[in-house]
Amino acid sequence: MKELLRLARHHQSELLRVLERLVRTESPSNNKSAVDRCGRMLAAEWRSRGARVEFLRQKQRGDHLFVDTRLGPARPQGQILLLGHMDTVYDLGTLQRMPWRVTGGRARGPGVFDMKAGLTIALFAVQMLRELRMAPKKRVVCLWTTDEEIGSESSRKFIEREARRSDAVLVLEPSTGLAGKVKTARKGVGEAEIIITGRAAHAGLNPEDGINAVHELALQIERIMHLNEPQRGTTVSVNVVEGGNRSNVIADRARALVDLRATTMAEARALEKRLHALKPILRGAKLEIRGGINRPPMERKNSAALFRHAQVLTDEMGLELGESFVGGGSDGNFTAALGVPTLDGLGGIGEGAHAQHENIVIRALPARVALIAGLLASL
Repeated sequence: MKELLRLARHHQSELLRVLERLVRTESPSNNKSAVDRCGRMLAAEWRSRGARVEFLRQKQRGDHLFVDTRLGPARPQGQILLLGHMDTVYDLGTLQRMPWRVTGGRARGPGVFDMKAGLTIALFAVQMLRELRMAPKKRVVCLWTTDEEIGSESSRKFIEREARRSDAVLVLEPSTGLAGKVKTARKGVGEAEIIITGRAAHAGLNPEDGINAVHELALQIERIMHLNEPQRGTTVSVNVVEGGNRSNVIADRARALVDLRATTMAEARALEKRLHALKPILRGAKLEIRGGINRPPMERKNSAALFRHAQVLTDEMGLELGESFVGGGSDGNFTAALGVPTLDGLGGIGEGAHAQHENIVIRALPARVALIAGLLASL
């Protein structure tokens, strides 16, 4: 591990140059041509390191990238999947107000933390193994997707396909906090839409003939908030509300979008059941509920053994590795839900994901490269 770390530190400047190119190649989820440019750039980096690259073509979203690193033996004893995404939450042109820059030992720019540092770490981890002629026992593949930030609708089938073929999944999402904690558990995440249908009427002449959809929605929101059970890790929040069209017309339609989070699959199912059991309160109002948990929880039981193994490797470098449980989801939720050992948060160490001050700690990059290389070589 110390030799891997030494070599990774030797390549830090090169790693930073590749990361800069990735960050400067903007890749918003909803812009197919932009995220495809990022994919082509990343594919070229992998090919230059001897990997075989396949584009998983998409019509509406960016093309996902499947990489066979060609690291393992001719007859591998299983497979390890490196998983992450190329897309970011930033619109095209964000670089003009949030440029790439290196100051105070940090690299800054849109997507540098979430998660282009992780993409670069994986690339150099494989390069380190090649340079040291350390061949993993298992086949090592990567899946870099283009729609994680908007729900992974087009990529989920590929994620689950490769997960089922794998003995372990290493997710290169950013770590937690400046201590660089990896993520051993994540909440399940979902969204529900509440649709109320009422009846329009004149607000002054005959309001009694109307059924106020906004009123019904307000009553339902009060009920929905009672679904919160923070002691269990179950949280529900209504964050978008729409209804009516004029102040002098009794609203005949209203809707709300509800964020759902739960720590276990059992709690997620119970939350969905309670949500879909809601009934109208005002006479004549109609209530429709759509959606639910769409990203299952990542439970610690599926990451504990991998975390302990990563701790041993980190100890060999004279460093410490902590773990965290977070409320946000990632594509690692899908792989862990299949029962495949999954360790998340193995990417860059920094702060400010999705924010103007997004950044990574440069000196922490080589240790992450060495850790990923060590995991690939020893699993």
